[in-house]
Amino acid sequence: MAGDEDGWAPLDPGMSDKPEAPPPAEAPAPAPVPPAPVPLTPGAFAPPVPQAPAAGWNWPAHQSAPPYQGAQSYPPMAQPYPGQYGAPQPQQPYGAYAPQGFTGYGPPRPKGPWTAAPPPGTPFHRMARTPLHRWWRPLAGSAAIVAAGMALAIAMMIVGVIIRVVVTGDAPDTTGSDSGTVFGNPTADLAFNLASIAVFLPMALLAALLLQRRRPGTLASVAGRVRWRWLLTCCGLALGFCVVSYATSIVASSFLPDGSSGDEHWVGWGRFLPAAIVIILLVPLQSSAEEVVFRGWLLQAVGACTLETRTGRVARAFGTVLRTPWPGIVIGSAAFTSLHGYTGWGILDIFVFGAIAAWLATRTGGLESGIALHVFNNLLAFLGPAAVGQLDTDEGAVPWQAVAADIAPMLLYAAVVVWIARRKKIQTVTPGGQDDPGPDALPHGAEPEFVSRPQ
Repeated sequence: MAGDEDGWAPLDPGMSDKPEAPPPAEAPAPAPVPPAPVPLTPGAFAPPVPQAPAAGWNWPAHQSAPPYQGAQSYPPMAQPYPGQYGAPQPQQPYGAYAPQGFTGYGPPRPKGPWTAAPPPGTPFHRMARTPLHRWWRPLAGSAAIVAAGMALAIAMMIVGVIIRVVVTGDAPDTTGSDSGTVFGNPTADLAFNLASIAVFLPMALLAALLLQRRRPGTLASVAGRVRWRWLLTCCGLALGFCVVSYATSIVASSFLPDGSSGDEHWVGWGRFLPAAIVIILLVPLQSSAEEVVFRGWLLQAVGACTLETRTGRVARAFGTVLRTPWPGIVIGSAAFTSLHGYTGWGILDIFVFGAIAAWLATRTGGLESGIALHVFNNLLAFLGPAAVGQLDTDEGAVPWQAVAADIAPMLLYAAVVVWIARRKKIQTVTPGGQDDPGPDALPHGAEPEFVSRPQ
């Protein structure tokens, strides 16, 4: 090593005569402290824990402190897919195999009401076309009404025969000589005939509730119930019909040959009262059942098939006709006529009676006028013959004079009913329509609206 200008230079450390001082002892390195373990959760990513170097190996001085010293940990790793790493995610119903975007079923969906109301402004003949209407419901309901009604009628007959055998000890006549009677008593037979028809009334109401999922009262009127004040008004008009009908029948009989046998006479109160009680009690139920089935259920079942969802030309043409009440009026009246045993002009008489009752139902928005007409017409038809001991209905050929004398009062009754219904502003469509609801209408919003759900 070169010296300065005076020729002095420091001695080489290796050539000094002084003993070399020992190097300072290095402080022992602190024992490595591993980082505290991080609890793992399902679905969370655990970064690798660095291990301490082997014994005798020191971390290079020119680098930063080793990661295993102290509590320092790696910075959080970037997550290109949120939710894939890091904080645990909510458990899915299918675990790791859940489809993308599936968040689970959640709480159960609340169920709507069982019955559905028709839309506001619906006429009577289309009351069955609710948001829950399906093409098969009227068919299934009609089949159920027929099957259940016939089953009940057969069960009633079996019970009646058993009671007869127990009480009298006489078995039914199976030789055919007395085939016109079932129980061996005209009054009992009349009661069975009327009751076997009346059982169809609850069957129709149950079919509307269980199969069509609508209120049974919609079979009675657009108000969803029987309008009793309007029914009482129609009963007063039906009494007038009976008076006029009796008068016209007397006039018609004057043009007909006398077909009576001359044996008709008053049977006395002892025989008349039991029959009259049966007639007064059961005829209203029998007549109401026929009105509900033919002018309620059947008229509305046909009226529900409107083809509104069809777009073809033929379907639109048929739909225009089916939306009117006339297909239901004709079909219901034909079915009503087929269950009677009249022939000749008598068929026309029964068909016109059914058609007038159905037309009144569409014009007044309910069955009240038809029920009143039917009840008082049948009371007159049963009580008169019962007074002379004739309890079996004599059906068959009817002369045209008698038919004309019967139809004329029905037409007069229909005209008066429609006129009074307009004066009283009787409700003819469901609440919410354009027509004035009238005094017997339900207030708006009385029936809760129902939104259809997919079935």
